[in-house]
Amino acid sequence: MTAKKTADPPSAKSLAKSRSIKARKASSKGISSARVAAILDALAQSYPDAVCALNHKSAWQLLVATILSAQCTDVRVNLVTPALFRAFPTPKAMATASLPEIEELIRSTGFFRNKAKSLQGAGRVVTEEFGGKVPQAMPELLRIPGVARKTANVVLGTWFKIADGIVVDTHVLRIARRLALTRETAPEKVERDLMRLIPQPSWIDFTHRIIAHGRTLCVARKPRCADCPLEALCNAADKTFATH
Repeated sequence: MTAKKTADPPSAKSLAKSRSIKARKASSKGISSARVAAILDALAQSYPDAVCALNHKSAWQLLVATILSAQCTDVRVNLVTPALFRAFPTPKAMATASLPEIEELIRSTGFFRNKAKSLQGAGRVVTEEFGGKVPQAMPELLRIPGVARKTANVVLGTWFKIADGIVVDTHVLRIARRLALTRETAPEKVERDLMRLIPQPSWIDFTHRIIAHGRTLCVARKPRCADCPLEALCNAADKTFATH
């Protein structure tokens, strides 16, 4: 009689992988829809008119400004873009500009050499592949140099009013973690958690309002918790004031 073969015990590696998958799936679970609604309501009451802080008059200008905003304040970008747009007003003009010309105009935004290459490349792709018009779909936007999901979401949501995702910048990432809406640290995983929790019709307004909140009250160092409309809903470890 042949002995019945028993299954090999799972390896430590497979167990760790399984636990990691379960942890990711649970990262935004246990958060009630009522709590999410309360957060959205508090943000809506506090920042009803919040909009994108980058000055722009077209989808192309917004795309350029958002590329420049990486590792740079919106205030600084708004100081730089008027001269940049006067010099190179269209994607074709940006595509044919020399890198030194672009670099000189955007130098104060930081990482100006890489950004200049991205802007020149963006102008070329928008001109040659999209007929000079910024595309309105995520896959096409992601083909443009210098554009990742954050930039694409800014353009889609702010200019085209298309809620394809949620912008995750430093403010959104910080506040989402403070509010325990996610345990993740990678922007794409934070976005995935937020998209599961926030109703899609609220994605665009949520982005603008949470960024405004991060700039005014929920700052990185010494958040102004005593003035925060979300304080009663927040259990962050670094709170500077608490009523519960």
